[in-house]
Amino acid sequence: MNNAVNNGDDGIWSGTWVAERLGVELVGDAALTGLLGLALRRNPKRAHLLVSNVLGKHVPQSPSVVHGHGFALGRRVRELLGAEETAEAVVLGYAETATGLGHSVADGLGAAPYLHSTRRPVAGVAQAGGFEESHSHATSHLLLPEDPALLVGDGPLVLVDDEFSTGNTVLNTIRALHERYPRRRYVVVALVDMRSAVDAGRLDDFAREIGARVDLVTAASGTVRLPEGVLEKGQELVARYEAAGAVAAGGDRSSAGARGLVAQFPAPLQGAARTEPEGAAAAPPQSTEADMRVNPSGARGTARHATADPRPEDDRTPRTRPQGHLTRVDLHWPRGLPDGGRHGFTPRHRARLEAALPAMTARLAEAIPEDASRVLVLGFEELMYAPLRLARELEQVVAAEVRYSTTTRSPVLAVDDPGYAIRSRIVFPAHDDPADGPGERYAYNVAGSGFDAVVAVVDSVADTRELHAPDGLLSQLAAHTPHVVLAVVPSYVPEPLYAAALSEERPAMLPEPLRGPAFSSYPPEEVGWLLQDLSDVTLEAPTEEREEAIQSGGAHYAESLPVEYQPSEQYQELFHAALETSAARIAQAVGVVTDTVIAERSPRPVLVSLARAGTPVGVLMRRWAQFRHGLDLPHYAVSIVRGRGIDANALRWLAAHHDPRDVVFVDGWTGKGAITRELAAAIEEFEAGGGAAGFDAEIAVLADPGSCVRTYGTRDDFLIPSACLNSTVSGLVSRTVLRADLVGPNDFHGAKFYRELAGSDVSVAFLDAVAARFPEVADAVGGAVKELLASDRTPSWEGWRAVERISEEYGIHDVNLVKPGVGETTRVLLRRVPWKILARAGAGADLDHVRLLAGQRGVPVEEVGDLPYTCVGLIHPQFTRGATGADGKAVTV
Repeated sequence: MNNAVNNGDDGIWSGTWVAERLGVELVGDAALTGLLGLALRRNPKRAHLLVSNVLGKHVPQSPSVVHGHGFALGRRVRELLGAEETAEAVVLGYAETATGLGHSVADGLGAAPYLHSTRRPVAGVAQAGGFEESHSHATSHLLLPEDPALLVGDGPLVLVDDEFSTGNTVLNTIRALHERYPRRRYVVVALVDMRSAVDAGRLDDFAREIGARVDLVTAASGTVRLPEGVLEKGQELVARYEAAGAVAAGGDRSSAGARGLVAQFPAPLQGAARTEPEGAAAAPPQSTEADMRVNPSGARGTARHATADPRPEDDRTPRTRPQGHLTRVDLHWPRGLPDGGRHGFTPRHRARLEAALPAMTARLAEAIPEDASRVLVLGFEELMYAPLRLARELEQVVAAEVRYSTTTRSPVLAVDDPGYAIRSRIVFPAHDDPADGPGERYAYNVAGSGFDAVVAVVDSVADTRELHAPDGLLSQLAAHTPHVVLAVVPSYVPEPLYAAALSEERPAMLPEPLRGPAFSSYPPEEVGWLLQDLSDVTLEAPTEEREEAIQSGGAHYAESLPVEYQPSEQYQELFHAALETSAARIAQAVGVVTDTVIAERSPRPVLVSLARAGTPVGVLMRRWAQFRHGLDLPHYAVSIVRGRGIDANALRWLAAHHDPRDVVFVDGWTGKGAITRELAAAIEEFEAGGGAAGFDAEIAVLADPGSCVRTYGTRDDFLIPSACLNSTVSGLVSRTVLRADLVGPNDFHGAKFYRELAGSDVSVAFLDAVAARFPEVADAVGGAVKELLASDRTPSWEGWRAVERISEEYGIHDVNLVKPGVGETTRVLLRRVPWKILARAGAGADLDHVRLLAGQRGVPVEEVGDLPYTCVGLIHPQFTRGATGADGKAVTV
């Protein structure tokens, strides 16, 4: 598919197909056919669609061309206004099509703030105005500036749209705004002025009516000549071609069921459309077999050959459909920088973006294969400018040909003909929970265009389960390109003005939680991770090297990660055997701790797991609340680091979204109670530093063998299978990381998502096995909770005293190197340099996996008669020099 500015394949104007069938004509400047093509759409108000070749919406185009056209229009406006009025101007763009164009015009003006209308309501942001776009498929526009004063001044208001057709949209806008924020001058900017002779005089009449000056600046002008009955003929033609597509696709291409690549509706066989007699183009031709053949495969041009297979692609090649490789790139988008002009974009914001673009683009470039020759940067609906600027920068640093376009709400017929502007169409479900409900979204001219990689750029509101679903945008792109790169820009939501007034420097906006499948193998509703994704950073070190660096004081344990233990087949068998044996026991403990929380802490608790051991427990507690009480509890995972406390930014996010009094911190088990003490100190420090009050520092745990907390499922020290493995039982997420060069003062702590271990992942299988036992333990849970609530559960800290005694008896003299309990002992064997294992005499199957690991690592197991725990792991004294304990330099695992 040729994406040249002026014509389609073979120099054919991309409006020829529509012109010949409907008699539609473009009349005007010679540049018109270079700027515009024609297509048909499902719209009862207007049959034809003017498709811009330089807007970057429907037609992939060079980002320099796209930005350059808007920038040039901005320069012309600056010349029109002069320096004094330009300094006072505000630019307003239209959603969704002209959001990027308006930004580019503002760039051309230089110092003008920018705002675009939006169809996305944003909670907590007051509406400063709105208007209707009468001919659009989605008519309501909202104006949601962060600073209401943006629209109040008397300087010129520059309104930017892709086309100026009837003038109705612009007049509606000016009329609505002028009533609230009157000003002396307006400038209307569009790529093309396509008003009819009747409409041409309305702008001057309107200017006189409101008593203001209204200027018009466009790149080209002309008009569309429409024959009588064109709307009905266009609707009939669309219906006929779409019906042909549904028949060829087995009847599964209706609006309700269509997903993936909608059939490309092919042109007649070569030459057929060109042989109609002159003057006959106004009426659609009679259907022919060739005219109605459908090409659903997405391969450009195959429909023009007699060998095209009309069956749906999924019916033909269900196991061989090509799937591209998905790479997620963290752009490191600057904190607090708006993702676009939805709430306003100032010259200061523009300067920050310019400074950050090279580094962000370099991260994208690393994810694009070196041998890629053709790359598409695909924006998302209203999010046009950020992807455009990334694409323009990328165009300068990679050898590949870079193109830019965006997804859209607008339904347009696709016809695989060089004389038609929309050659192919990918359909996928909306993935940003739109206010007007679910529906289809589209990406045009992507399938069959020979892109070696597609970089999809969305905002975080749109990084949802639907985006990653089997019929979602990413999967559909992967069927048409070998490499899909996803970059997520944090959705900017303004703080309330009263909050901004509390400090001279507004704190940076925190991103939304990470969720599966983009981060972790858990379903997105199970847990939101208040972490940043460091998957692309190498953090692992060999166990011995890591131990020596930490214990010598050269590094904090949270600054690196142990190499992930890869379990042997024998060890995996032990895990599954242990799970089968203990599933009911765990299910009962889950029920007890959850019902205790609901009875004592909050009727609708917000579960906040301490990543990562607490996360599987938090998910199970959430599942129990659904099973037993029909509650859909929020669940998040946060980082806590011994010696450095809990992630304060995560606490701020939680306080902004929930009542801190409802937050219940969750962990897997207690050992000697170090994390219990750490959390209490961290919450106290957070509140003392001005953080929100109300967080309860007591942890709810599945097992409390150390007698460190009041809220628990059991105080028995038994094998919890989730302690047997690392990331492969915890959603494929690493331990959390806190390192100054990776985690800034306004960042969440980090973690890695080990996607490459998916073949060994048992995270969901563990949850399902335990949850399957909920019905059989329900009655026992009820009795146990009543008994527990009536008992004295005051922590005795028995475990802490036992650890102190063991530390002295074995000559260690550092409690941080004594790891009590089955879970902690397992972690010593998986991650540390163990010295020896103490096992309670007579301990049975709960220690099978411990004995296996100890044998593999040559670690002696010593039986002890009076041990209060089932077992205790001791870290090798060779690596204790320099350990200081309380400051975190001796690892707590």
